Amino acid sequence: MKSGSLPFVLKEEIHMNIPSHVAIILDGNGRWAKSRNMPRNYGHVQGAKQVELICEKAYKMGIQYLTVYAFSTENWGRPKEEVDALMKLLRNYMKTCLKTAEKNRMCVRVIGDKTGLAADIRTRIAELEEATLHNDGLHFQIAINYGGRDEIRRALVSIGREIREGRIDPEEISEQLISDHLDTHGIPDPDLLIRTCGEQRISNFLPWQLAYTEFYVTPVPWPDFDEVELGKAIEAYNTRDRRYGGVKEA
Repeated sequence: MKSGSLPFVLKEEIHMNIPSHVAIILDGNGRWAKSRNMPRNYGHVQGAKQVELICEKAYKMGIQYLTVYAFSTENWGRPKEEVDALMKLLRNYMKTCLKTAEKNRMCVRVIGDKTGLAADIRTRIAELEEATLHNDGLHFQIAINYGGRDEIRRALVSIGREIREGRIDPEEISEQLISDHLDTHGIPDPDLLIRTCGEQRISNFLPWQLAYTEFYVTPVPWPDFDEVELGKAIEAYNTRDRRYGGVKEA
């Protein structure tokens, strides 16, 4: 263990304020691979393995919800060879994730526009979500073909349809009602957002849900982001004063 890092013990033994929901932008896979003179897809493969590790460590530390940004609506613009490799990796990961979920009792949900994915991937997602629906361990959300603006657009389309059908009065539209129509309905907003590899933007990830989330940026690329780095993020989170727009009392 690195000097000064959080001791990684069972969650009931940790005397820190552990965020209930952590969201992570998994950045730097390609750059990590390039720095090792390897193809970009090698970085994506290693990054997928790291997701499994962090799921396990996060839950042991007391995190209840973990949401990762795996593939954005904008990622379709990458070279076809890379996109095809990512889709192949995704197919394989669905199988791996099912085994991991069974082992650790994870409840898995995929957020994003699933209609934009191949039929066999949609089938595997449905099987994964159904098989893990009642698990009582970590709630693990994977953002695939996800874009925050697109999510809000789809929510508004759904609300508009219900208004047209007379099920919603436009005057009764509230922030909660909008939240209830998002992909993340029923999931608390993230307490902490982690972005790896040093970029300082949210890249269209959960713009509605991140309204009062604490941000933590690390230069460490995702394939190198381990339990020690997660501990550093939580240590940083514990230095924040979350007032949600209010004033701290003297």
